[in-house]
Amino acid sequence: MSDESIHVATRKGLFLLERRGGAWRIERVSFLGDPVAKVLEDPRDGRLYAALALGHFGAKLHRSDDRGRTWREVQAPSFPAEAAAADGSTAPSVKLVWELVPAGDRPGALWAGTLPAALFRSGDGGESWQLVRSLWDRPERKAWMGGGYDEPGLHSIAVDPRDPRRLFCGISTGGVWATRDGGETWELRARGMYAEYMPPERREDPNAQDVHRLALSPSSPEVIWAQHHNGVFRTADGGARWTEVTAIRPSKFGFAVAVHPKDADTAWFVPAIKDERRVPVDGKLVVARTRDGGRSFEVLRDGLPQEHAYDLVYRHGLAVDATGARLAMGSTTGGLWTSDDAGSSWRLVSAHLPPIHHVAFGA
Repeated sequence: MSDESIHVATRKGLFLLERRGGAWRIERVSFLGDPVAKVLEDPRDGRLYAALALGHFGAKLHRSDDRGRTWREVQAPSFPAEAAAADGSTAPSVKLVWELVPAGDRPGALWAGTLPAALFRSGDGGESWQLVRSLWDRPERKAWMGGGYDEPGLHSIAVDPRDPRRLFCGISTGGVWATRDGGETWELRARGMYAEYMPPERREDPNAQDVHRLALSPSSPEVIWAQHHNGVFRTADGGARWTEVTAIRPSKFGFAVAVHPKDADTAWFVPAIKDERRVPVDGKLVVARTRDGGRSFEVLRDGLPQEHAYDLVYRHGLAVDATGARLAMGSTTGGLWTSDDAGSSWRLVSAHLPPIHHVAFGA
């Protein structure tokens, strides 16, 4: 039995890494050659889910009951015919399952976020899915825009551990949406954010905010961190009001954010140069860590490449384990690093993996 495991979803397959006696090794490769966008090891029943983005063949979802030794394809989220626009056009196709998280304590209950931006739920381990029409039918959806993709996507689902009916969804570009009743009703909660890319009259429009990633504090669920396209924001009141975190350095742009499971004031980010470049500042890969709620940051670089580094870390490419001491980080150039001291130092596990979409510690 391994001391620890990490699932790494990449553009060319899903890799399971295990550590024994301090050394990491690849134990298993699934879906070799296929783009795997998201992986979930469900802590409630041990099932493993892998979401594939197969381009022309669409989004696919697979489930394993034996930790990846064998897989079975289950139903991927899909839009019903009645989700078509009022102009008579056909219902859209799900191109990407971008987020996949447990929904409460009952095994098999799942939430999924997709591209185009929609929320789906399953009560049977992915055997069937239902579109959450209450969010899809919001009139504000017509103003949502694409961020990195040509159309908007729902990439973050943050569930309150005290109450599974309370969750927050991050949309690029469509702000932060919250529900207190399991998706029956919704409220747009992005006030305090601003969008540099919008004209002045829409700069503070909550529906125009390009949220790259949300991370809710398990220990203090009213605290949520957000990496936005043009800054880092934090709320301490469940999204009623967001405050910009201006102390982050070396830049305020990035995609990933992770929050300490036991300390709401500790969070990690991976800063980069934005827009047309999207590479580390000055070619140096670093992690920014705050331990005081964003009032100050440490720039952590020990063990990370500090010359000609062009590693970008995607939204789901940074993970912290249940202790808060161990982190894993994967990049677009196939680099995978781990830390055993909350990010103060890093160890290169592999420099030769395919581009990494998602890293997750084993449950």
